[in-house]
Amino acid sequence: MQHVPGDDLLDKLEVAKDFKLKIDSFNIKAIGATFKPHGPVHGTVNGRPVIFAGSNNYLGLTYNKKCIKAAQKAIKKYGTGTTGSRLANGSYNEHVKLERELAKFLNTDSAMVFTTGYMANLGAISYLASPKDVIMLDSHCHSSIYEGAKLSGAEIYLFKHNDPQDLDKKLKRLGPKVKRTLVVVESLYSMLGDFCPLKEMCDVVEENGAYILLDDAHSFGIMGEEGQGLAYILDCQDRVDFITGTFSKSLASIGGFLISRKHDIEPLRSQIKSYMFTASNTPGTIAAARKALKILKKNDKLRDKLWTNSTTVHKALTEMGFKLGARVSPVIAAVMPDTGMAVRSWTKLLSYGVYTNLVIPPGAPKNLNLLRLSMSAQHSKDDCNCIIDA
Repeated sequence: MQHVPGDDLLDKLEVAKDFKLKIDSFNIKAIGATFKPHGPVHGTVNGRPVIFAGSNNYLGLTYNKKCIKAAQKAIKKYGTGTTGSRLANGSYNEHVKLERELAKFLNTDSAMVFTTGYMANLGAISYLASPKDVIMLDSHCHSSIYEGAKLSGAEIYLFKHNDPQDLDKKLKRLGPKVKRTLVVVESLYSMLGDFCPLKEMCDVVEENGAYILLDDAHSFGIMGEEGQGLAYILDCQDRVDFITGTFSKSLASIGGFLISRKHDIEPLRSQIKSYMFTASNTPGTIAAARKALKILKKNDKLRDKLWTNSTTVHKALTEMGFKLGARVSPVIAAVMPDTGMAVRSWTKLLSYGVYTNLVIPPGAPKNLNLLRLSMSAQHSKDDCNCIIDA
C-alpha cells in the first residue's frame, strides 16, 4: 500500500529532520550551541570568546558570591537533590522559607514554588480551566502558556497582540461563557521586548466579568523600586487574579512560582499536577534564589544599571537604522529582512565576539527573523560599546 504523508504516527520525525537539515544547511551552531561561562556576561560559545548578549541574566547574579555561597551551604546541609515532589518528600525548610519570602515581597498571603517557570504556567493554567471553560490568549504568549491551555481541554481563542480592543470584542462574543473565561497575558514579551498594556487589559477583563492571569517572567526583579514587576508599577496587583513567574531570569536560579492577591491558592497544592508529581527544586537552586531575592530587593543600583545599558544599546541601534521590535526594554530585538540575512548576521556577530539569540520561523512571532539581545546589569560600558561596534 502506498504511504501517504501524515498517516503515520512518526511522520512528525520527518518534519523535525527537515527542519534540522534546513538549519544545518546554514553551517552554524545557533541551536544547541555549547556554552562555557567565565562570569555572568563573558565566556566562550562553540569555543569562541564572547560577550553574552542573549542570556536573560538581567541582574547578572549567577556569579554573585553571596548566591554561590548560599547554594554551596545548602548542598552541604541538605544534599544535591530532593528525590521527591513537593507533596511527597520534596518540601524542605528552604522551599517553605522561599515561599514565605516571595509572599511577603509581593504582599500576598501565600506563594507556591514550582520546579520551573514552565511548570508553573503548565500546572496553573491547565488546572484553572477545564473543558467547560474558555481561555483567551495574547497571540504572542509563551509556549508554556499554550501548552497549559491545550492540556486544560478548554476552548482556546487568540486575540491580537497587546490589543485591548480586540480582546474586548472577542470577550463580548462569548455571551454567558465570559464568566468562565481566563485571559492570559505576559508583562514583558520575551521575543520583541514590548510591554503589556496591563491597565487597559484589566479594564476590559473587569468590564466583561472574566479573569486574568499574568506571566511576569521577564519583568519580575527588574521593574519598580524593589523589583516587584509590572503589575506593581502600574498599581494593578489587586486587579490581576493570578501571577506566575520564574527564578531563571532575575533570581539567577531555576524554578517558578504562582501567587494571587485575590484568591486563596493554598488548596491548589493538592490539585495542580505539575506541583504534585514533579521532583522539587534542589536545595542549592532554592538557596540561590532566596539570596538573589534579598539582593534585588535592596539593590536598585542593579536595576538602574540594567536600564542604562538597555537604553544605551537601544538608542545606538536605532540611530544606525536597525528596525527594533519595541521601545526600550532589556530585550532588544533587531528585525532582519529574511532568514538568510539573520543567519549571516548572527554568524558575523559571533565572529566579532558577541553572542545573540537567533530567532527564525517558526519560533518567532509573526514569522519574523530576529537577532535578539537581552541586556544585563553586569555589562560594562566597554561591553555595551563592543556590542554596538559589532
